[in-house]
Amino acid sequence: MPLFEVETDAHIIITWAESEGSATSVANDSYPGENIVRLTKRPRDSWVISKGVLGITSEADPCGVARDCLAKAAGDKVHAIRLYMHETGTDLEQARKAIESNMVMGW
Repeated sequence: MPLFEVETDAHIIITWAESEGSATSVANDSYPGENIVRLTKRPRDSWVISKGVLGITSEADPCGVARDCLAKAAGDKVHAIRLYMHETGTDLEQARKAIESNMVMGW
């Protein structure tokens, strides 16, 4: 059974599902008031990350910026954190959370 990553307005859900439709149903059942913003097939165990816990609450797409910084840094976490701080103006702790959470997601 494939594993899917479903990103909603406030959560990222990683879950086993038979199809994209089934993965969408899992997200809608778990968080009925949230819109699905991204659905991706993934290769690992089920887990959920609350964006609020990671400090990701702005309207901007910090995941996209973090992924760009990781790509520019060729996966070097420390360099990616510095780039993220420069790009977004965030402090060290917020930059670390954004970069590390994207490393876990397999940027």
